[in-house]
Amino acid sequence: MKKLTRRKFIKTGILATIGLVLLDSLWFEKYLIDWNYFDISKSEKNKIRIIQISDLHLDQLRYFHKSIAKKINSMKPDLIFITGDSVDKTEKIEHLNLFLELIDNSIKKYAITGNWEYWGNVNLEELKSVYSKNNCELLINENRNVSIRDRDITIIGIDDLIGGNPDFGKATENLKDTETNIVLSHCPEQRDIIAKQKGNLNIDLVLSGHTHGGQITFLGIVPFKPQGSGRYLKGWYKDSEPKMYISKGIGTSILPIRFGARAEVVEMEI
Repeated sequence: MKKLTRRKFIKTGILATIGLVLLDSLWFEKYLIDWNYFDISKSEKNKIRIIQISDLHLDQLRYFHKSIAKKINSMKPDLIFITGDSVDKTEKIEHLNLFLELIDNSIKKYAITGNWEYWGNVNLEELKSVYSKNNCELLINENRNVSIRDRDITIIGIDDLIGGNPDFGKATENLKDTETNIVLSHCPEQRDIIAKQKGNLNIDLVLSGHTHGGQITFLGIVPFKPQGSGRYLKGWYKDSEPKMYISKGIGTSILPIRFGARAEVVEMEI
């Protein structure tokens, strides 16, 4: 048996480390989804279960997309929120349709635009049509009221901050007085604008995406955050109202890797 020299030991260790990093960034953090659960309900009665899906960046239907859909169906949520950047080209809408068809059509869904729907010149009418056939409404500066288990909830969908024309005033026109108001806004920086414009309107939750949690981070260092992130990165922000959760999302953009920012789906009870 050959003696393992110090040089060979170091070389083997370096190669093994590189291999593990590549495995993590190209497979583990992209395809093994982190399912995060939060209970933010105000009462133990009549809880409503929601799922947030963000930043799909679909280019084809993969095995892990099927796994996501299967798990969502088993969870039987009351509502699904899709917070932007689902596709970046019109021709990719067909892949989004295949994914949505895997999810129980009886589950009501609401979606908003992200920057890539605009940067990729996605046909929004075609996108809206595909969403609609899958029991999903695309909200662009609009609001909807839904009643579930004797509770009235308002969903406010804001157009994308950097690609679209966000208009909080228009989005809250003819707003009904309900006990729970949820805002869907792709870019988390929009929260600062909403805080100034909301007046006396009580907003219980803002759901955002966009940042991918940094997508590539090193020991907490984030080399790059996209425009529209502001001072935000991922997870909860409760330092001031309205409180916001930023999903790290599912897909990737620019580089097809994740490191220190595992893909996630969010489940909440409200």
